[in-house]
Amino acid sequence: MLDQGSVLPYLRQRGLLTGDATVETLTGGVSCIVLAVSNSQVDLVVKQALPELKTKAKWVADQRRAIVEARAMQVYHSVTADSVPELIDCDPAEFALTMSRLARSCTNWKIDMLEGRIHPEMGGKLGLILAKWHNAAANSSEIKEEFMEGALFEQLRVAPFYRAVAAVNPQLTSVINALIAEITEVKTTLVHGDFSPKNIMATTENRPIVLDFEVAHTGNPVFDLAFLLAHLLCKVIRTEDNSEKELLLATASQFLNTYEANTHLPVAESLPRHIALIALARVEGVSPVNYLDQPAQQHLIAITKAALLDSDMSFEMLFEGASR
Repeated sequence: MLDQGSVLPYLRQRGLLTGDATVETLTGGVSCIVLAVSNSQVDLVVKQALPELKTKAKWVADQRRAIVEARAMQVYHSVTADSVPELIDCDPAEFALTMSRLARSCTNWKIDMLEGRIHPEMGGKLGLILAKWHNAAANSSEIKEEFMEGALFEQLRVAPFYRAVAAVNPQLTSVINALIAEITEVKTTLVHGDFSPKNIMATTENRPIVLDFEVAHTGNPVFDLAFLLAHLLCKVIRTEDNSEKELLLATASQFLNTYEANTHLPVAESLPRHIALIALARVEGVSPVNYLDQPAQQHLIAITKAALLDSDMSFEMLFEGASR
Protein backbone atom coordinates (compact mmCIF):
# COMPACT_ATOMS: atom_id res chain seq x y z
CA MET A 1 0.00 0.00 0.00
CA LEU A 2 1.13 3.54 -0.71
CA ASP A 3 2.39 5.73 2.13
CA GLN A 4 4.27 8.99 2.61
CA GLY A 5 7.55 7.31 1.74
CA SER A 6 6.46 5.52 -1.44
CA VAL A 7 4.00 7.92 -3.05
CA LEU A 8 6.61 10.23 -4.62
CA PRO A 9 8.46 7.43 -6.46
CA TYR A 10 5.07 6.07 -7.48
CA LEU A 11 3.99 9.38 -9.02
CA ARG A 12 7.33 9.77 -10.80
CA GLN A 13 6.91 6.30 -12.27
CA ARG A 14 3.42 7.25 -13.46
CA GLY A 15 4.84 10.35 -15.13
CA LEU A 16 2.86 12.68 -12.88
CA LEU A 17 5.72 14.23 -10.90
CA THR A 18 9.22 15.55 -11.45
CA GLY A 19 11.51 16.63 -8.66
CA ASP A 20 10.64 16.71 -4.99
CA ALA A 21 7.31 17.51 -3.33
CA THR A 22 5.67 17.70 0.07
CA VAL A 23 3.41 14.85 1.17
CA GLU A 24 0.52 15.06 3.59
CA THR A 25 -1.77 12.31 4.82
CA LEU A 26 -5.36 13.49 4.62
CA THR A 27 -8.01 12.40 7.07
CA GLY A 28 -11.35 11.24 5.78
CA GLY A 29 -13.27 8.04 5.35
CA VAL A 30 -12.57 4.49 6.40
CA SER A 31 -12.07 2.89 2.99
CA CYS A 32 -8.91 4.42 1.50
CA ILE A 33 -5.42 5.75 1.96
CA VAL A 34 -5.49 9.42 0.91
CA LEU A 35 -2.26 11.37 0.33
CA ALA A 36 -1.82 14.96 -0.84
CA VAL A 37 1.27 15.79 -2.91
CA SER A 38 2.26 19.31 -3.87
CA ASN A 39 5.11 21.41 -5.21
CA SER A 40 5.31 24.48 -7.46
CA GLN A 41 4.06 22.48 -10.47
CA VAL A 42 1.48 20.04 -9.09
CA ASP A 43 -1.24 19.91 -6.44
CA LEU A 44 -2.57 16.36 -6.36
CA VAL A 45 -4.48 13.90 -4.21
CA VAL A 46 -3.66 10.20 -4.50
CA LYS A 47 -6.30 7.77 -3.26
CA GLN A 48 -5.80 4.00 -2.90
CA ALA A 49 -8.54 1.55 -1.91
CA LEU A 50 -7.93 -0.55 1.21
CA PRO A 51 -8.78 -4.28 1.13
CA GLU A 52 -10.37 -4.01 4.59
CA LEU A 53 -12.13 -0.90 5.84
CA LYS A 54 -11.08 0.83 9.05
CA THR A 55 -14.16 0.03 11.14
CA LYS A 56 -14.63 -1.64 14.51
CA ALA A 57 -16.55 -4.49 12.93
CA LYS A 58 -14.78 -6.45 10.17
CA TRP A 59 -15.71 -5.00 6.77
CA VAL A 60 -14.00 -6.33 3.63
CA ALA A 61 -14.65 -4.81 0.20
CA ASP A 62 -13.31 -5.37 -3.30
CA GLN A 63 -10.49 -2.96 -4.16
CA ARG A 64 -11.84 -2.73 -7.71
CA ARG A 65 -14.01 0.05 -6.31
CA ALA A 66 -11.13 2.44 -7.07
CA ILE A 67 -11.54 1.76 -10.78
CA VAL A 68 -15.29 2.30 -10.51
CA GLU A 69 -14.67 5.56 -8.67
CA ALA A 70 -12.32 6.87 -11.36
CA ARG A 71 -14.80 6.22 -14.14
CA ALA A 72 -17.74 7.62 -12.17
CA MET A 73 -15.75 10.76 -11.44
CA GLN A 74 -15.30 11.26 -15.18
CA VAL A 75 -19.02 10.79 -15.82
CA TYR A 76 -20.11 13.20 -13.10
CA HIS A 77 -17.43 15.76 -14.03
CA SER A 78 -18.78 15.79 -17.58
CA VAL A 79 -22.21 16.81 -16.23
CA THR A 80 -21.24 19.30 -13.48
CA ALA A 81 -17.56 20.15 -13.89
CA ASP A 82 -17.55 22.75 -11.11
CA SER A 83 -18.81 20.30 -8.48
CA VAL A 84 -16.50 17.31 -9.09
CA PRO A 85 -12.66 17.14 -8.93
CA GLU A 86 -10.77 16.44 -12.15
CA LEU A 87 -9.43 12.90 -12.55
CA ILE A 88 -5.73 12.97 -13.49
CA ASP A 89 -4.83 9.26 -13.54
CA CYS A 90 -6.22 5.81 -12.79
CA ASP A 91 -3.94 2.86 -12.00
CA PRO A 92 -6.01 -0.36 -12.06
CA ALA A 93 -3.04 -2.52 -11.04
CA GLU A 94 -2.61 -0.66 -7.74
CA PHE A 95 -6.29 0.24 -7.25
CA ALA A 96 -5.26 3.87 -7.07
CA LEU A 97 -6.39 7.11 -8.64
CA THR A 98 -4.95 10.60 -8.75
CA MET A 99 -7.08 13.74 -8.88
CA SER A 100 -6.71 17.48 -8.64
CA ARG A 101 -6.64 18.86 -5.11
CA LEU A 102 -9.32 21.28 -4.00
CA ALA A 103 -8.55 24.77 -2.74
CA ARG A 104 -7.24 24.78 0.84
CA SER A 105 -10.05 27.15 1.78
CA CYS A 106 -12.68 24.45 1.20
CA THR A 107 -14.28 23.05 4.33
CA ASN A 108 -15.94 19.72 5.01
CA TRP A 109 -19.73 20.08 5.05
CA LYS A 110 -20.21 17.51 7.81
CA ILE A 111 -17.82 19.36 10.11
CA ASP A 112 -19.38 22.69 9.20
CA MET A 113 -22.82 21.50 10.28
CA LEU A 114 -21.58 19.81 13.46
CA GLU A 115 -19.90 23.11 14.42
CA GLY A 116 -23.06 25.11 13.80
CA ARG A 117 -22.23 26.57 10.38
CA ILE A 118 -25.45 25.55 8.64
CA HIS A 119 -26.42 27.14 5.32
CA PRO A 120 -29.72 25.77 3.94
CA GLU A 121 -28.86 26.92 0.41
CA MET A 122 -26.27 24.13 0.32
CA GLY A 123 -29.19 21.70 0.38
CA GLY A 124 -30.78 23.32 -2.66
CA LYS A 125 -27.51 23.36 -4.59
CA LEU A 126 -26.94 19.68 -3.85
CA GLY A 127 -30.49 18.83 -4.90
CA LEU A 128 -29.84 20.48 -8.27
CA ILE A 129 -26.51 18.68 -8.74
CA LEU A 130 -28.05 15.30 -7.93
CA ALA A 131 -31.00 15.91 -10.24
CA LYS A 132 -28.64 16.77 -13.11
CA TRP A 133 -26.61 13.60 -12.49
CA HIS A 134 -29.64 11.35 -12.31
CA ASN A 135 -31.24 12.92 -15.39
CA ALA A 136 -28.09 12.61 -17.50
CA ALA A 137 -27.40 8.98 -16.65
CA ALA A 138 -31.04 7.93 -16.96
CA ASN A 139 -30.90 9.08 -20.58
CA SER A 140 -27.70 7.13 -21.35
CA SER A 141 -27.98 3.40 -21.96
CA GLU A 142 -24.17 3.27 -22.24
CA ILE A 143 -23.61 4.68 -18.75
CA LYS A 144 -26.24 2.43 -17.21
CA GLU A 145 -24.74 -0.65 -18.84
CA GLU A 146 -21.20 0.26 -17.75
CA PHE A 147 -22.14 0.48 -14.05
CA MET A 148 -24.64 -2.40 -13.98
CA GLU A 149 -22.63 -4.67 -11.65
CA GLY A 150 -24.03 -4.50 -8.11
CA ALA A 151 -21.43 -6.44 -6.10
CA LEU A 152 -19.73 -3.35 -4.64
CA PHE A 153 -23.06 -1.79 -3.68
CA GLU A 154 -23.95 -5.00 -1.86
CA GLN A 155 -20.62 -5.06 -0.01
CA LEU A 156 -20.48 -1.39 0.89
CA ARG A 157 -24.12 -0.41 1.41
CA VAL A 158 -26.74 -3.17 1.30
CA ALA A 159 -24.99 -5.60 3.66
CA PRO A 160 -23.59 -3.14 6.26
CA PHE A 161 -26.63 -0.85 6.32
CA TYR A 162 -29.77 -2.78 5.35
CA ARG A 163 -28.96 -6.43 6.08
CA ALA A 164 -27.05 -5.64 9.29
CA VAL A 165 -30.07 -3.86 10.75
CA ALA A 166 -32.41 -6.67 9.66
CA ALA A 167 -30.18 -9.20 11.41
CA VAL A 168 -30.73 -7.60 14.81
CA ASN A 169 -34.37 -6.58 14.27
CA PRO A 170 -36.41 -9.63 13.23
CA GLN A 171 -39.63 -7.61 13.60
CA LEU A 172 -38.42 -5.39 10.73
CA THR A 173 -37.22 -8.15 8.40
CA SER A 174 -40.13 -8.08 5.97
CA VAL A 175 -40.07 -4.28 5.69
CA ILE A 176 -36.31 -4.19 5.19
CA ASN A 177 -36.38 -6.99 2.62
CA ALA A 178 -38.89 -4.99 0.58
CA LEU A 179 -36.61 -1.94 0.75
CA ILE A 180 -33.62 -4.07 -0.28
CA ALA A 181 -35.56 -5.28 -3.31
CA GLU A 182 -36.24 -1.68 -4.32
CA ILE A 183 -32.61 -0.60 -4.27
CA THR A 184 -31.20 -3.77 -5.86
CA GLU A 185 -33.80 -4.57 -8.51
CA VAL A 186 -34.74 -1.09 -9.79
CA LYS A 187 -31.99 0.12 -12.14
CA THR A 188 -33.02 3.53 -13.42
CA THR A 189 -29.88 5.66 -13.39
CA LEU A 190 -26.32 6.03 -12.11
CA VAL A 191 -26.46 6.28 -8.32
CA HIS A 192 -23.58 7.87 -6.38
CA GLY A 193 -24.06 5.52 -3.43
CA ASP A 194 -22.26 7.63 -0.81
CA PHE A 195 -23.96 11.01 -1.10
CA SER A 196 -23.14 12.00 2.47
CA PRO A 197 -22.08 15.28 4.15
CA LYS A 198 -18.63 13.83 4.90
CA ASN A 199 -18.07 13.50 1.14
CA ILE A 200 -19.09 17.06 0.34
CA MET A 201 -16.78 20.06 0.53
CA ALA A 202 -17.94 23.66 0.65
CA THR A 203 -16.11 26.54 -1.01
CA THR A 204 -15.97 29.95 0.62
CA GLU A 205 -19.01 30.85 -1.54
CA ASN A 206 -20.91 27.80 -0.21
CA ARG A 207 -20.61 25.98 -3.53
CA PRO A 208 -20.63 22.20 -2.96
CA ILE A 209 -17.97 19.90 -4.40
CA VAL A 210 -18.75 16.19 -4.16
CA LEU A 211 -16.16 13.46 -3.53
CA ASP A 212 -15.93 9.67 -3.14
CA PHE A 213 -17.57 7.84 -6.04
CA GLU A 214 -16.47 4.28 -5.27
CA VAL A 215 -20.01 3.01 -4.60
CA ALA A 216 -21.37 4.33 -7.92
CA HIS A 217 -23.69 1.84 -9.59
CA THR A 218 -26.74 1.62 -11.80
CA GLY A 219 -29.64 1.53 -9.41
CA ASN A 220 -32.55 3.29 -7.75
CA PRO A 221 -32.16 7.08 -7.29
CA VAL A 222 -34.08 6.90 -4.00
CA PHE A 223 -30.89 5.65 -2.35
CA ASP A 224 -28.95 8.87 -2.98
CA LEU A 225 -31.84 10.98 -1.69
CA ALA A 226 -32.26 8.82 1.41
CA PHE A 227 -28.55 8.62 2.17
CA LEU A 228 -28.11 12.39 2.39
CA LEU A 229 -31.39 12.97 4.20
CA ALA A 230 -30.62 10.22 6.74
CA HIS A 231 -27.42 12.01 7.72
CA LEU A 232 -29.27 15.31 8.05
CA LEU A 233 -31.82 13.51 10.24
CA CYS A 234 -28.99 12.29 12.50
CA LYS A 235 -27.74 15.86 12.85
CA VAL A 236 -31.21 17.16 13.71
CA ILE A 237 -31.36 14.59 16.51
CA ARG A 238 -27.84 15.41 17.70
CA THR A 239 -28.29 19.13 18.34
CA GLU A 240 -30.28 20.58 21.23
CA ASP A 241 -30.21 24.06 19.70
CA ASN A 242 -33.63 24.85 18.21
CA SER A 243 -32.23 27.34 15.71
CA GLU A 244 -29.81 24.70 14.44
CA LYS A 245 -32.68 22.21 14.16
CA GLU A 246 -34.64 24.71 12.06
CA LEU A 247 -31.67 25.36 9.78
CA LEU A 248 -31.09 21.62 9.31
CA LEU A 249 -34.78 21.09 8.54
CA ALA A 250 -34.61 23.91 6.00
CA THR A 251 -31.50 22.32 4.46
CA ALA A 252 -33.27 18.98 4.09
CA SER A 253 -36.39 20.61 2.63
CA GLN A 254 -34.42 22.69 0.12
CA PHE A 255 -32.49 19.60 -0.96
CA LEU A 256 -35.58 17.49 -1.60
CA ASN A 257 -37.72 20.28 -3.06
CA THR A 258 -35.01 21.39 -5.49
CA TYR A 259 -34.37 17.83 -6.56
CA GLU A 260 -38.07 17.20 -7.17
CA ALA A 261 -38.37 20.44 -9.16
CA ASN A 262 -35.51 19.48 -11.50
CA THR A 263 -35.54 15.70 -11.85
CA HIS A 264 -37.14 13.81 -14.71
CA LEU A 265 -37.52 10.77 -12.46
CA PRO A 266 -40.25 10.00 -9.93
CA VAL A 267 -39.38 10.13 -6.23
CA ALA A 268 -40.27 6.82 -4.59
CA GLU A 269 -43.06 6.87 -2.02
CA SER A 270 -40.84 4.68 0.15
CA LEU A 271 -38.26 7.49 0.59
CA PRO A 272 -39.13 8.11 4.29
CA ARG A 273 -38.59 4.44 5.11
CA HIS A 274 -35.22 4.38 3.37
CA ILE A 275 -34.23 7.51 5.30
CA ALA A 276 -35.29 5.90 8.56
CA LEU A 277 -33.45 2.64 7.84
CA ILE A 278 -30.18 4.30 6.84
CA ALA A 279 -30.32 6.54 9.93
CA LEU A 280 -30.98 3.49 12.10
CA ALA A 281 -28.00 1.76 10.50
CA ARG A 282 -25.79 4.63 11.68
CA VAL A 283 -26.47 3.35 15.20
CA GLU A 284 -27.10 -0.39 14.78
CA GLY A 285 -25.17 -1.11 11.58
CA VAL A 286 -21.52 -1.88 10.84
CA SER A 287 -20.39 1.76 10.67
CA PRO A 288 -22.07 3.84 13.45
CA VAL A 289 -21.69 7.62 13.59
CA ASN A 290 -19.49 8.96 16.37
CA TYR A 291 -21.39 12.12 17.26
CA LEU A 292 -24.60 10.84 18.88
CA ASP A 293 -24.66 10.42 22.66
CA GLN A 294 -26.72 7.67 24.31
CA PRO A 295 -29.97 9.66 24.69
CA ALA A 296 -29.73 10.81 21.06
CA GLN A 297 -29.14 7.25 19.92
CA GLN A 298 -32.19 6.05 21.82
CA HIS A 299 -34.32 8.83 20.33
CA LEU A 300 -33.12 7.95 16.84
CA ILE A 301 -33.82 4.24 17.37
CA ALA A 302 -37.33 4.97 18.60
CA ILE A 303 -38.42 7.28 15.78
CA THR A 304 -36.79 5.31 12.96
CA LYS A 305 -38.19 1.94 14.02
CA ALA A 306 -41.64 3.51 14.36
CA ALA A 307 -41.27 5.05 10.90
CA LEU A 308 -40.30 1.72 9.34
CA LEU A 309 -43.51 0.18 10.67
CA ASP A 310 -45.72 3.10 9.58
CA SER A 311 -46.78 2.83 5.95
CA ASP A 312 -48.17 6.40 6.09
CA MET A 313 -44.90 7.95 7.26
CA SER A 314 -43.92 11.09 5.33
CA PHE A 315 -40.68 13.03 5.00
CA GLU A 316 -42.19 15.90 7.02
CA MET A 317 -43.47 13.62 9.80
CA LEU A 318 -40.10 11.88 10.11
CA PHE A 319 -38.13 15.11 10.47
CA GLU A 320 -40.75 16.61 12.78
CA GLY A 321 -40.36 13.61 15.07
CA ALA A 322 -36.58 13.96 14.98
CA SER A 323 -36.70 17.63 15.98
CA ARG A 324 -38.66 17.05 19.20
